[in-house]
Amino acid sequence: MPVHRRGLLAGAVGAVALGPRPSVAVAAPRSERRVRTGIERLIATRYAILRGQRVGVITNPTGILPSLEHEVDVMHGDPAVDLVAVFGPEHGFRGTAQAGGSEGLSEDPRTGLPVYDTYQKSGRALADIFTASGVDTILFDIQDVGARFYTYIWTLYDSMVAAAVAGKRFVVLDRPNAISGRPASGPVLHPAYATFVGRRPIAQSHGMTVGELARMFNAVWVPGEAGRSVPLTVVELTGWSRTMYFEDTGLPWVPPSPNMPTVDTAVLYPGTCLFEGTQASEGRGSTRPFEMIGAPYGNWLWAEALTAQRLPGVVFRENYFTPTFAKFAGQTVGGVQVIVTDRRACDPIRTALSMIVSLKTLYPKDFAWRPDHWIDDLTGSSAVREAVDAGRSADEIVASWQGELVAFRRLRAKFLIYRGSR
Repeated sequence: MPVHRRGLLAGAVGAVALGPRPSVAVAAPRSERRVRTGIERLIATRYAILRGQRVGVITNPTGILPSLEHEVDVMHGDPAVDLVAVFGPEHGFRGTAQAGGSEGLSEDPRTGLPVYDTYQKSGRALADIFTASGVDTILFDIQDVGARFYTYIWTLYDSMVAAAVAGKRFVVLDRPNAISGRPASGPVLHPAYATFVGRRPIAQSHGMTVGELARMFNAVWVPGEAGRSVPLTVVELTGWSRTMYFEDTGLPWVPPSPNMPTVDTAVLYPGTCLFEGTQASEGRGSTRPFEMIGAPYGNWLWAEALTAQRLPGVVFRENYFTPTFAKFAGQTVGGVQVIVTDRRACDPIRTALSMIVSLKTLYPKDFAWRPDHWIDDLTGSSAVREAVDAGRSADEIVASWQGELVAFRRLRAKFLIYRGSR
């Protein structure tokens, strides 16, 4: 994702104060404490806020409980909640579709529930789907990874707008930001570049949970698009602080999308996804997407040049791989594997920009952007592409967006829920 386009329960905009395993579910937790997710806390109340409501849920394979049971299967079997529909985002409800795809309208074979496809649907078309489903309340529960261009947060936004249009209630079951809640970073989207990989002007790495984003969306942008805000409840996490990475939560990691296998992938993704906007491979079709970057013309010189820069928190290994699909499928490409050595020191966006600048400098006759200027959609304007083409350094490019980033951080601060570094 993206590839082709790219009290107990407080009311209304209220957040709910309801209730660690690493990047793969089998590893041991780092802490005795465990974060409790929104769905756990909702179940603990016997679905108090859903009584008398016909409920639909927007979710995917990450909508699980610590037992690894999926919430749809649990809710479907519980008479305390009237679950009548499921809505699938990009990659689908059960997660079978690759980037840029979905599962379509179907019946879930396990529960018999209708599964509606929401991918790239918005406005009146999505409102009509919600109306046709017969739901009164829509739940949202998907694990995000903290990058503006990860499309689940825009499924959240579009669904909130559509729910407001259709007169439905909206409940966000919060989950941690997988790469911590540290301050926002990167360029802020310019409105002229709004697409499904960025609807509204937020930073490339937003540092918020989906519950916090929902509060901001509902206060700032949903009323202008829908004519009103949506009746919103956020069921908060407990035990989470902004300094935590996903392994610190004690929750099992389920890849949120097919090319997001580990937490380290997610840590680098807000930066290295920018290679989608180039003619180089971002590692799709390899065992470490967004960590292994290469091109047919790449060789050891790139790893040497990057190593010489001593970028904080990362090291680079000379690397060759043959993608099984996507760019250069079946061809051997050369480049680097980016290895994170210190997450708190690593700035993935600056790292990726340094990589792009270096790649263009070393191989000026071979480096190229995607001809559709997809890089502009990913970065939120033409500024980064134009700066790279003008020969500016990564540090100069990072400095160029600091004013808009400071303004976004001020806005973001109004909607944060959880403690820690803000």
